[in-house]
Amino acid sequence: MAKNLIPTIDISSLVNKDFVSNKSIETINKIKKASINIGFFQVTGHGISKKNIKNICHAGNKFFNSSKNNKKKLAPKKWNNKNKNLYRGYFPNDVNGKEGLDIGDLKVTKNYAAIKKKQYIEYINLNKSFNKKSIKILSDYFDKIFLLSETLFKSIIKLYDNDTNKSRVAFSRRKTLSTLRFNYYPSQTKPVEISKQDGVALGCETHVDSGIFTILYQDKKGGLQVQNRKNNKWYNVPFNKNALVVNTGRALEYLSKGKFKATNHRVLWNKTKRMSIPFFFEPSYDFKMSKSFLNGLSKNKNNDIIYEKFLSSSLKKFVEYKR
Repeated sequence: MAKNLIPTIDISSLVNKDFVSNKSIETINKIKKASINIGFFQVTGHGISKKNIKNICHAGNKFFNSSKNNKKKLAPKKWNNKNKNLYRGYFPNDVNGKEGLDIGDLKVTKNYAAIKKKQYIEYINLNKSFNKKSIKILSDYFDKIFLLSETLFKSIIKLYDNDTNKSRVAFSRRKTLSTLRFNYYPSQTKPVEISKQDGVALGCETHVDSGIFTILYQDKKGGLQVQNRKNNKWYNVPFNKNALVVNTGRALEYLSKGKFKATNHRVLWNKTKRMSIPFFFEPSYDFKMSKSFLNGLSKNKNNDIIYEKFLSSSLKKFVEYKR
């Protein structure tokens, strides 16, 4: 097997909102091939600058290097009974070997969350733990990565339908359950899991993601591995300073009737500190997950599942969400 299992795709034409030129069609077909055969690819020409990435990394590292008390201010009720949030916020590293911070759409206000009263639509007051400059960085990055995710989803829609604006049916800002997450791996004294398949020590368990796409920034230390569906062997996702890593999730697998499968991935046990920043592109809580959504048919509507319930089922396998 060649070392470059994970292809790198220049998506600059798509970022320029062009879905019809020969160049764009060629790019979309590369995304299709990578998504079907591997479920992982890296993208360059994505429109998110190195400065944006440097800023978001700085904001994340500053938070995790702050006091335990500062971080706990954003923790869900399970770890801070003064708070009402159950889903969004900070979780400590004694949960599953890593610290984490889950941030939803920053356009969600306290008022909006109170009106909606939805399980995963939560307002967390970032002002408790971040300064205004850092919050602006978080907000700008969320906006950019959301737009990039939508562009990739439109490229999938284009394979089925000429109307890329169809993405608006599935994704509505504030209603979306998309999550910007910071994973902070401390100097782990022991692995989270030993792989039953090949005995390798892991810092993050083998899993698939819930949403449509995950777009990840991984630092130079790397550690992310992908399972090849054909031979079940594991391959490293190489660090590329100009690229972001993209993988397909269970929601896209569902909408495509299994054509775009979610792929197993894991993180190797690393004894040094590292941080990764995945963005989980998740539909609106009330989006009806129909297996006919992509091809435009409207049969068997009674079998549609609301995305909120789909996500709830997906999260049951993750220890950090047992709250």
